[in-house]
Amino acid sequence: MSKPKPDSLRPTNIDVFFTSVSAATVSSMSTVEMEIFSDTQLIIMTVLMLVGGEVFTSMLGLQMARSRFKVHDSPDGDSVNSISHEIELGTITHEKPSTDLETNINSSSTKSLKYKATRYLAYVVLGYLLVVHIIGSSLVSMYVSLVPSARKILRTKGIEIQTFSFFTVVSTFANCGFVPTNENMIVFKENSGLLLLLIPQILLGNTLYPACLRASIWVLDKMTKKVEFKYILENCREMGYGHLRSGVCCALLAATVVGFISVQFVLFCSMEWDSEGMAGLSPYQKFVGSLFEVVNSRHSGESIVDLSTISSAILVLFVVMMYLPPYTSFIPTKYQKEGKEKGGKSEAAGKRIWECVMLSNLSYLAIFIILICITERQKLKEDPLNFNVLNITIEVISAYGNVGFSMGYSCKRRLSGEMGCTDTWAGFVGRWSGSGKFILILVMFFGRLKSFTLKSGKAWKLS
Repeated sequence: MSKPKPDSLRPTNIDVFFTSVSAATVSSMSTVEMEIFSDTQLIIMTVLMLVGGEVFTSMLGLQMARSRFKVHDSPDGDSVNSISHEIELGTITHEKPSTDLETNINSSSTKSLKYKATRYLAYVVLGYLLVVHIIGSSLVSMYVSLVPSARKILRTKGIEIQTFSFFTVVSTFANCGFVPTNENMIVFKENSGLLLLLIPQILLGNTLYPACLRASIWVLDKMTKKVEFKYILENCREMGYGHLRSGVCCALLAATVVGFISVQFVLFCSMEWDSEGMAGLSPYQKFVGSLFEVVNSRHSGESIVDLSTISSAILVLFVVMMYLPPYTSFIPTKYQKEGKEKGGKSEAAGKRIWECVMLSNLSYLAIFIILICITERQKLKEDPLNFNVLNITIEVISAYGNVGFSMGYSCKRRLSGEMGCTDTWAGFVGRWSGSGKFILILVMFFGRLKSFTLKSGKAWKLS
C-alpha cells in the first residue's frame, strides 16, 4: 500500500478504501483532505478515474461486440470468397435458386461491413479519448505555467504543474470531480481562464458525449469518404454501442443539456450573485464562476463555492440535477413511439421474475437515506445543524449521481461547542461512522451501475 505525504496524518483503512471506490466510480466523495496523498497515490487515483470513466469503459463494450463476430464474418470477406470459389469450381448445384445465393453473399458482405465499422468505431472512441486528454492537459499546463496567480497556488501547496494538469483533466473528463487541492476549485475561482478550459472537458466526457461522438464520425465521413463511417451514421442501433445515437436524438440531447444549464445559470445568478461565495469577484469572474458551478452540478462535482453557503432553493435544484441520468433529454412523443415499436419485443422477451418485484431507483435511495439516518441517529440528536436530513440527502443523491457535491462539516455549527473540533476540507461523509461510510460506498456502486436499473420498478402501480 502506498503511503501518504510524510508530514500528513495516515488515513484509516476505511477512508483509503472509500477514496479508492470513489475514484473508481468517478464519484469524488471524500472522507479526507486531498493534499495528504503522495504523488504515487495521486497517480493510482488517476488510473482509477481513467479506467472508471464512461468513455473508457464503453470501449470494453465495443471490444465485446467485435468478439461476437464469427471467424467467417471477418473483414477479409472469407465467406464471400469461398462462395465465389465454389461457383468457379461448379460445386454449387444449379438447382439451388440464384436468389438464395445472392442472399448469402449480401448477408456475408453486410456482416463483414459491420465488423469493419465496429473496428473503426473503436478507433474513433480511442482517438477521441486520447485527443481530449492530450489537448486538455496541455492547455491546462500552459495556463498554469503562464498565469502567476495559479502557479503560485500550486507552488504554495507543493503540487507539480504536470501532476495537477493531468490529474485534473482526467478527473474532469471522467466527470469524477477530484482535484489535488483541499479546497477543490475554490482556490481557482478568480482564474476564469482555467474554469473556461475545464467546462468543455466536463461536457465532452459525459452529457454531450453522444453528440460530440456523432459529430466526430460525421467529420471523418466527409473527410475520408469511407463506407464504414457512413454505415455507422446510418445504423446506430445495429452497432450495439449505447452512446451512439441518431442525429435527431443527439440534437434533442444537446438542446436539453443547454436548457438545463440555462435554467440553472439564470436561477444561480439571481440567487447567488451577491452571496458570500462570490464576494470579491468581478462581474466577469462571477459570470464564468456561475457557469462553471451549474455545469458541474449534473455529474462532475467540482465547485468554486462552499455549498453550505448556497441558498436552499439552489440546493434543491442541484439535488434534482444530480438525480437525473446523464443522457436525460426531451423527446417528442412520436419519436418515443418509434423507439418502443422497435425495441418492444426484445424487452418483453427479457422479463424475469426478479424484474417484477424490483423497486424504482428513487425507492432504493429513500431506503439508503433511512439506513444512514439510523446509523447516524446519535449525531442527528447531538449535532442537528450539521447532521440533518437535508445534508444527508444531498450526500446520498450526490453519491448516486457520481457527482461529488458535499455540504461539508463546520465546527461553528456545533451546538455543544466541544473542544478539539477542527475544520477540514473533507466531505461531510468524513464525519460519519464506519457503517454510514460503508452504506455510501454501496450507493456509489449503485449509482455507477444505474444504467442497468433505470427501468426497474415498473411492476409497481400507484393508483
